[in-house]
Amino acid sequence: MEKKRTISVSVVNEHGVLSRISGLFAGRGYNIESLTVAPIPESDLSRVTIVTDGDAKVFEQIIKQLHKLIPVLNVVENDDFLEKEMALVKIPIEEDIASIEVLCRAYNGNVANANEKYIIVTVTDKPYRISSFLKAIKKFNPKEMIRSGTVALERY
Repeated sequence: MEKKRTISVSVVNEHGVLSRISGLFAGRGYNIESLTVAPIPESDLSRVTIVTDGDAKVFEQIIKQLHKLIPVLNVVENDDFLEKEMALVKIPIEEDIASIEVLCRAYNGNVANANEKYIIVTVTDKPYRISSFLKAIKKFNPKEMIRSGTVALERY
């Protein structure tokens, strides 16, 4: 049975690490739904958050292969992550700004920027809620929409 999984990988922040990780997935035909990488503050490490899907056997293979990569220090895979995503949406200024603001607040967001042509809103929430927001905001004729990848942290 296919299931969406989140994996958090701590790696040494050096050239080529991301290439090796993405190559591991590509070489075995595994899909990456979301990939986010950022340095861990006050260290020489980075955190790679990968959202992938597959059955239990595929997921087990992914974890084993990640452990074998040299710059990988730690691989965490469990079902108890706090996960967040962000979306930015550019909307023509002629749209109903009050309704847009109400919708944004419902998804932990607000108006981040405005000029004579557009407003840009930002929302940060759980990945499935970002998907819902992006569907709902379409009624305001967005010019552009973009979403980040998932970031995750173990709850315990």
